Amino acid sequence: MTSQLNNATRTAAQAHFRTLRLGTPFQPRIDALAKTQDWYNWAGYRAPHSLWDEELEYFAIRSQAALFDISPMAKYRIEGKDAEAFLNRVTLRDVAKLKPGRVHYTAWCDDAGFVLDDGTLFRLSPTRFRLCSQERHLPWLLDSAIGFDVTVEEETEAVAGLALQGPTSFAVLRDAGFVGVEKLKVFDLADFPHDDDTVTISRTGFTGDLGYELFVPADKALSLWDRLMTAGELRGIRAIGYTALNRARLEAGLIVANGDFTTAEHAVRADRLRMPDEIGLGFMVDLEKGHFNGRRAIVEARTKRKLSHVLVGLEIEGNIPAEHAIVYHKKSQEVGLVSAAMWSPMAKRNVAIASLERPFGDTMVEDLWVEIYAMRELQYQKLMKRAKVVARPFIKLDRRTANPPADF
Repeated sequence: MTSQLNNATRTAAQAHFRTLRLGTPFQPRIDALAKTQDWYNWAGYRAPHSLWDEELEYFAIRSQAALFDISPMAKYRIEGKDAEAFLNRVTLRDVAKLKPGRVHYTAWCDDAGFVLDDGTLFRLSPTRFRLCSQERHLPWLLDSAIGFDVTVEEETEAVAGLALQGPTSFAVLRDAGFVGVEKLKVFDLADFPHDDDTVTISRTGFTGDLGYELFVPADKALSLWDRLMTAGELRGIRAIGYTALNRARLEAGLIVANGDFTTAEHAVRADRLRMPDEIGLGFMVDLEKGHFNGRRAIVEARTKRKLSHVLVGLEIEGNIPAEHAIVYHKKSQEVGLVSAAMWSPMAKRNVAIASLERPFGDTMVEDLWVEIYAMRELQYQKLMKRAKVVARPFIKLDRRTANPPADF
């Protein structure tokens, strides 16, 4: 009997080695298209870096319509009489200004004013919201909700999500029969009938292009995928992986949590923590509303000039991407680090996002250099390339905000 118990215990203890990464509700369709078999772990889910060709997948975003599975993104349903007051307490922007049927980009901090995460807040009705983020925050949200008449539930597994991005994305939705989708302006959302249920479509995305995000109950995911792929066949619709999306978001000057900055819960070293002003999110801080997490610390840091970093866009000479390159002043003093970089096919420039120490990148922006190590004939060669601080986004596409959206 003891031997049987020991064997059962050992089997249970080792079960995690046999547990595969989770599949999203769209996994059967994605697996069927995955020619490269290039996968990564997104919050415990098996997600593709690429599906067929990462270069052509990028150009699908910029010239056609690209379909990307965002189901692993953390999603929280927040509803109740105090939902607005609760979200005003934990996030930076004034939620009272967010009307039903609208979305805004926001962030939230710990009590010391350091950013815990950024994400999108969807106001589905006067008392019902959906908060989407990169990291998991349910325990923190539940603790923060004490004293508010509000319910907080994670719906990551229950709600499937797709990003449909690119110049023909509107035409795909219209041809798929979503009547009235042309009325959606940037950051608008609305519900549409689908398969005896409802799909929520918002004019949002992570590419800086014309695009939409669609949220549907998990059991209606495959029928939504098929509806879009059928309607988009003549519009060049293609499924894509994260590498292509990451290039598009960099051109748009958008940042990634734990990529371009380290979130407060993940930072091990104290000097890695960042306030909103240090990662380009200072515009979110609404000091006119009531108290919110981190308010006192943010005000103190601004008043006493304690903000020590700034996140900037860089343009770098040459055409070799400077990802993870060290940034120098006068080729000698280390002043920052590049977090994301690429040669931009749209901007025809070598661009990057970097975190620099103040005053470098703030007032002292002359004589900056990046140190790139390029592989040349099986040997790394050190290259010092000039860099200059430039405005983000690196590209700005009129079709992103055109009303009504263009019919490409």
